[in-house]
Amino acid sequence: MKPTQQQRSTRNPIALWTERLILAVVAAAVLLYLADWGIFLLRGRPLAQVAVHSYLTVPLKGNKTEYDYVGTQPASCARTLFPQGGTPPCWYLRRHTTQAARIGLWINAGQG
Repeated sequence: MKPTQQQRSTRNPIALWTERLILAVVAAAVLLYLADWGIFLLRGRPLAQVAVHSYLTVPLKGNKTEYDYVGTQPASCARTLFPQGGTPPCWYLRRHTTQAARIGLWINAGQG
């Protein structure tokens, strides 16, 4: 149901501009992501590798956590602005070279 001309003119102008601004920002973000994805596909899915430091986090008793260093490993990244192809962008991965993988405790309540 569209508002009539009289209803449009009685709306708060600040609310109207805020609505337009939010719509413009969302539309620009969607267009930027789609352009990034299209360029990623046209360039043949360009991937690179970055050396990252890997850790395992193991939960312990008493709400404590143990960190075990696994080593430095290469990680794939996409040469894009946004994550594409299931990999993070290279600019992000170069700034976050420490990755932690959590090991959970599985307790089977049905046995025992």
